[in-house]
Amino acid sequence: MSKYFADRAFTDYVHQNLALPLIYKPLNWTEVQLRKDYAKYIDMMDGIDYVFRNGNQIMSVQEGFREKLHENFSDFTIRYRRDSNKVEDRHKSEYYKMKAHYFTYGIIDTSKSEFNKASNFIKYAIIDLKKVYHKLDSKEIFISNNNENKCKIVDSNRIECPVKYNSDGSSSFFASNISYLVQLLGEDMIIDQKGFF
Repeated sequence: MSKYFADRAFTDYVHQNLALPLIYKPLNWTEVQLRKDYAKYIDMMDGIDYVFRNGNQIMSVQEGFREKLHENFSDFTIRYRRDSNKVEDRHKSEYYKMKAHYFTYGIIDTSKSEFNKASNFIKYAIIDLKKVYHKLDSKEIFISNNNENKCKIVDSNRIECPVKYNSDGSSSFFASNISYLVQLLGEDMIIDQKGFF
């Protein structure tokens, strides 16, 4: 199985078997069933994985899940660039196109190779991306290719997010510490969470 299809199987399983019943159902968020071609389009063009409804409210969501190996990390990651891609207009990744309202980030209780045995999240958070976009625009959160491996607070009220690179060279991503978001920018940055603080 290719890496893409293995990753897709992992994320699809976690979404269906863990995220829907354990994260979204308690919030009364019901998944909207989209036409496959439209779902593919908004994923590729707008970084939206799913759309939910709660009464009259519509929420678009990007999801990111990690295996148990990452349980001691307190940050969420968003893919930044794919500079090694042969197609130039694919160099800019999720960060540049993401229009989702929320980012659901979770770490499951098993390894990725045994994801079908997962029964819960060790930790998860739903981050309000509209507020993150605003903080990026105002430079209260900023991305820096500083060769450091973790987020840090600078100037006592700003969050510096490092650019990190996948070991296979396929892409880069930036990480933002979830507890820093709340500590510096307010509890309303997070809609719901478990295990991050």
